[in-house]
Amino acid sequence: MLTNPNALIIFIRNPIRGKVKTRLAQTLGEAKALYIYKELLEITRQQSIKVNAQCYLYYSDHIELDAWSETTFIKKVQSGIDLGDRMSNAFHEVLQIHSKAIIIGSDCPYITSLLLNQAFNLLTTKDIIIGPAVDGGYYLLGMKSNIDSVFKSMPWSESSLYEKTIEKLNQLNCSHSSLIQLEDIDTEEAWNRYVQTQGK
Repeated sequence: MLTNPNALIIFIRNPIRGKVKTRLAQTLGEAKALYIYKELLEITRQQSIKVNAQCYLYYSDHIELDAWSETTFIKKVQSGIDLGDRMSNAFHEVLQIHSKAIIIGSDCPYITSLLLNQAFNLLTTKDIIIGPAVDGGYYLLGMKSNIDSVFKSMPWSESSLYEKTIEKLNQLNCSHSSLIQLEDIDTEEAWNRYVQTQGK
């Protein structure tokens, strides 16, 4: 059987109360934060299965028996010291099998299968595809070879991450394209904005 050239990497945290969406928990409590995180996971799962790609699910701590079907998602555990290491290791792993790879988390419910397929198409002519987040980070990164330096000494979880990543790409003379800006769900206000868009 021919291997799909596209790989979609999804980074998730194991859904454990008190361990996920800690900023949400500060105002809504741990139980509500866990509920919201599970909602975000399900939204991400539903969009992922419609993408023209082999999907890889990378758990933060351990593989679980859950709604993510093992016939659709190849399940793995993240490895590395910091987020940059973990992302780089995942790209290195899947790009040995596939020619294009995109990584997302489960924090952005605005990501659609249409957007993900668009990103894979853009990778045909670009070295890097990046999806800027409202908070200054990014919700998506795509590449055709593991450009390891993109992950080294970067300001993870800071508002300058997207800007610094673009600077690094320009220094490396990598061709790149940015997608539309979207919002991650890290605060009660961000969640409320999302709920309003859904008419809930």
